[in-house]
Amino acid sequence: MISLNAPQIGEEEVKAVVKVLRSGVLTAGLGAGPTVTEFEKAYAGFVKAKHAVAMNMGTGALHSALAAAGVERGDEVILPSFTFVATAETVVMIGARPIFVDIDPETYNISLSDVEKAITEKTKAIMPVDLYGLPADVQHIREIADKHGLLIIEDAAQAHGATCIGKPAGAFADAACWSFYASKNMTTGEGGMLTTNNDEIAEKARLIRTHGEKKKYTSIMLGHNYRMTEIQAAIGLVQLKKLPGFVAKRRRNAGRLSEKLRKVKSLQLPAEPKGYKHSWYLYTVRLKNAKENRRNKIIERLKEQGVASEAYYATPIHLMPYYRKFGKHRLPETEKAAKQVFSLPVHPGVTPKKIDFIAETVQHLLK
Repeated sequence: MISLNAPQIGEEEVKAVVKVLRSGVLTAGLGAGPTVTEFEKAYAGFVKAKHAVAMNMGTGALHSALAAAGVERGDEVILPSFTFVATAETVVMIGARPIFVDIDPETYNISLSDVEKAITEKTKAIMPVDLYGLPADVQHIREIADKHGLLIIEDAAQAHGATCIGKPAGAFADAACWSFYASKNMTTGEGGMLTTNNDEIAEKARLIRTHGEKKKYTSIMLGHNYRMTEIQAAIGLVQLKKLPGFVAKRRRNAGRLSEKLRKVKSLQLPAEPKGYKHSWYLYTVRLKNAKENRRNKIIERLKEQGVASEAYYATPIHLMPYYRKFGKHRLPETEKAAKQVFSLPVHPGVTPKKIDFIAETVQHLLK
């Protein structure tokens, strides 16, 4: 089976973990052990941010960003429904109300016009998602946010190595949040990072990740336990050095696959708008004018032929049982895409020969 995503772990990561184990320093009470601190500095440099705050998961980074930015109970946060549930989950955890808006049918990212329409006097923040590794149009969302005095918390969990008009993902946001889950472009097993140029958000995020403590056993605000371990950070440092190479391979694989599938008229291939650099976390095609059962059958047949495929995200958040209580939302582009998209493997472990096999298999199934 050609896996949809696979962590690229080598001897360098193994040696880095062993070094930490032998040091005896596995974590730090305030979340800032020497390896974590080194990883934060390196990641901040990579995304050209003033601050990076390491977390034990991407969801923790999102939750901490909202809390550190001052989003509170009763506030409204605008976000897409076509994403992983963690984006909305953290809004609800903070006590705010998620306001779901539709997507652009070409990029699958949040619709700017719908963002403007959803703004009310209760709106506190906008949470764009860099879906599949393509940065949202945060440059223009920044203009909307500044016009209305709103915050931007960018969910960049899938966008490691992506850029927009020459700037790394997250550059236009008040805070950006990253995931290092095992399937991501770089991994620490589990893990996350919050990046920001805002001193106050960074300082509060560091307090939040370790029970609100500025010094041991003295909490000055409500916090959580979101500390990253030294082992995670050791893996992250090695992975970060490899990330440009990983992304380059993903880009080559995506380009080769697009070239092979370009003549398949029933497919809408993924977009990479001018000025954007896709990280290709997920290479997602769309079966035009198809019903959900047709798409699902294609996924099943691909797996039977040895090609892993999934529909990200088959159930938009606003249609999930728990989230229906936040009101009815008319999101036609979201619901249509959810029934038609499916993703194909382009990770660094996929060889050109395998890319050709994937393309041939898709072409055969769609004849």
